[in-house]
Amino acid sequence: MSKVLTVKDVTKHFGGIAALNECSLFFERGHVTGIIGPNGAGKTTLLNAMTGLVKPDAGSIEFDGQDITGLPMHRIAAQGLVRTFQIVRELRGLTVLESLLLCPPHQIGEKVGGALFARSLVNRQDTANATKARKILERLGLWRVADQSAAALSGGQKKLLELARVLLLDPKFILLDEPAAGVSPPLLKDIIRIVKELNGEGISFGIVEHDMHLINEVCDDVHVLAEGTALVSGSFSDVTADQRVIDAYLGMAI
Repeated sequence: MSKVLTVKDVTKHFGGIAALNECSLFFERGHVTGIIGPNGAGKTTLLNAMTGLVKPDAGSIEFDGQDITGLPMHRIAAQGLVRTFQIVRELRGLTVLESLLLCPPHQIGEKVGGALFARSLVNRQDTANATKARKILERLGLWRVADQSAAALSGGQKKLLELARVLLLDPKFILLDEPAAGVSPPLLKDIIRIVKELNGEGISFGIVEHDMHLINEVCDDVHVLAEGTALVSGSFSDVTADQRVIDAYLGMAI
């Protein structure tokens, strides 16, 4: 296996607080990698730094052989590194399908010239995007609610809709921020199944999560963060038996 995403000595301060403190870790290509740790350990800040939502104060981030440190989110996403969010913000007033069809990049109809003078190209692209969106919604079990308001979905369905959005971008690597939060057990089983299927098709994953069942079920390896830095890395069984992890996060061996 090769490294697909590498974080080296990344530091990020908010005021006088170091949310990340010379944090270094890496993600193997083709793996599902968990990121766990106590609240305030820097997990979400790490995701934000890797995907361009915040710019590191120091250190570097490399994705698929390219330095992406400090690049804006849309440029990082265009390279194949995408993410979901812990708190889902649906597009109120739009249906599930409509909110999904906003996601594909480089839509000809979004430009004045394309909308006015390239209607046939716009129509073909719109048809292709709609076909792709339907296949993704069917795969995620959301096609039956495609015409319903996105705001009316359950918490778990909204998590699936966010995953559907990033899948429209043809990602190489997906970062999930607490996909199990607020999700019913049946939908959590669906999320676990879908992550395994997508990983089997070549998509790498990084998952920030407190649900140890999900981490144990899907992750090939795990990074434990504490106080803004990587405390220990390894298999789930190894890290959860490590006394440093027990003291900092778990409280008891799993």
